[in-house]
Order: sequence, then C-alpha cells, then structure tokens
Amino acid sequence: MNDSSDIRFLLTIRDAGSLVATARKLGISPSTVTQRLQQIERKLDTRLVDRTARRLRFTEEGTQLCQRGAELVQELDTLFEDLRARRAGLVGTVRIRAPLGFGRRYLASVVSGFQQDNPNVDIELTLTDQPLTETAERYDIVVHIGELPASNLIGYAIAPNARLVCASPAFLKRFPNPETPDDLAHLPCIVLRENNEDVSLWQFHKGRTARSVRVSSKLSCNDGEVIRRWACEGRGVILRSEWDVADDVAKGNLVRLLPAWKAPDADVIALTSNRAGLPARTRQFMRYLQARFRPQPPWRS
Repeated sequence: MNDSSDIRFLLTIRDAGSLVATARKLGISPSTVTQRLQQIERKLDTRLVDRTARRLRFTEEGTQLCQRGAELVQELDTLFEDLRARRAGLVGTVRIRAPLGFGRRYLASVVSGFQQDNPNVDIELTLTDQPLTETAERYDIVVHIGELPASNLIGYAIAPNARLVCASPAFLKRFPNPETPDDLAHLPCIVLRENNEDVSLWQFHKGRTARSVRVSSKLSCNDGEVIRRWACEGRGVILRSEWDVADDVAKGNLVRLLPAWKAPDADVIALTSNRAGLPARTRQFMRYLQARFRPQPPWRS
C-alpha cells in the first residue's frame, strides 16, 4: 500500500462504523465501498475487516494499519498544511472537544476570536459532559478539567483552578456552618456527575491532615450550571470548580465553606494525541488559548 487515500478510506470505515454509513459519508454506493475494501485487502494479501450482515469488526492487522496509518496521514497532512501556511496563512480544520459549562462560558469566545483572526481555519467545537472518552483521540484538542486518568494524550497547562465548597446564605440560616469536612456528611449536598468519577466521595487536606467524607445527596446532575443554580437557591452544599462559582462568591450569592481545608485542584489542561507533528493551525490555537488565560484566568482577575 503506497497510496494515502487507501488509509484514509479505511479510517473512514472505522469512524463510520459500517459499510453503509461509509457509503453515505462518501456519497457512493455500498457495493463500491465493498469493492474498494476488497481491492485493498487483495493488494495486501490480508483480511482487514470481518464483516457480516449485522456487525463490522477490524482484524488485528486492520486495527494496526488504522493506528499507524492515522499517524502517517496526520504527519503528511501537517507537512502540506505547513507548506501552504507559509504562503496563505493558517488553513484547515481544528476539532475541539470540551466540557459543557466551561465550553459555554469561556471557550466559545476563544474559538470565535481565533477563527475571526484566521478566516481560513474552520473550527468544530463539541461540548459534552464526558470529554474524555475513547473517541477523544479523534479530536485535535480535548479540553479537560481536573486530574487526568491514565492516558496516551499529551497535556498542556491552560489555567489554574481550585475547587471550593459553597452554600447559599439562605442555606446557612437553616443549617450550621460546617467546621470540619466530617460535618458535610450530615448536611444536604448536591453532586455533579462527570467523567465516571465517584462524585459523592469528597476529599480534603489541611497541611498533612487528610479527610475523605461520603456526602449524601437528594439532587444530582451532569450539568454544573444546574447544580450551581440549585446551590444559589439554598438546596444544598456543592463542591465546585472555582471558575464556575467565583462570581457568585464575589456577589454574595454563595458563601465559601471550610476555607482552611483544601480540596484537590482541578486545573484546566488541553490534550493532544501527539506532541510532534501537530499542524500549524493546532499549534497556533493552543498558543492563543493559553494566552487568553494568562497571566491570570478571568475567575481570578
């Protein structure tokens, strides 16, 4: 196989998930898809895809070809895009995946500003409550907040972000202000479901002293804006990112609890699948993104 179009064709099958979906995506007939796949397999004298009427599965050889081939195609695209960029500025598409709330409040304006400055760049922004999934590697940049689980992705620091325990003034008129993290176990709490984490186990430390407390919750949601609104309405205690609650704390809508105890930080980072070979447009967007949150992020300004 010496034609990158064959690799791109196989990657399209992988991403589409079926030969019929591949045909729709490419605007050709399913029989044409099947015939081209058979031609590639004959050239390599290797079966790449096991297909039946109900399912499609890449063989070990097909999977390896897609993994290595995707890297080679990206390097080739990067080479040509960098050459074009020397003449016409940044071109191509940047695919970004990010958390819902942070994406709406802060990232959307960054994306808009970058695209306006670079009109030949297309940006596809996808917001989700689970930015880190197995499909994350199909994006150029994944924005993540918090501790990074084991991953092959490469991280770039964007902004510091603490996590604060908060409740509304109205809530604190009905319930005692907690003095230690253990007191939270006896208070109504609201939890945010995200990233498949154990969301009701809250951890703190003060100096060398560490505490873990299992909170009880009658309200939970996968959208941080919703739990922040519930907290402002006096429905319970939340453990939430500084970027989300700093304004409400400053305005008095929320009160920070347990200021002497620190929850684990949840810094904002950007992830890419490779450190080397990134297209010029991706590198420039990363620099633009980092610059927008320096020297201090807006929630600390």
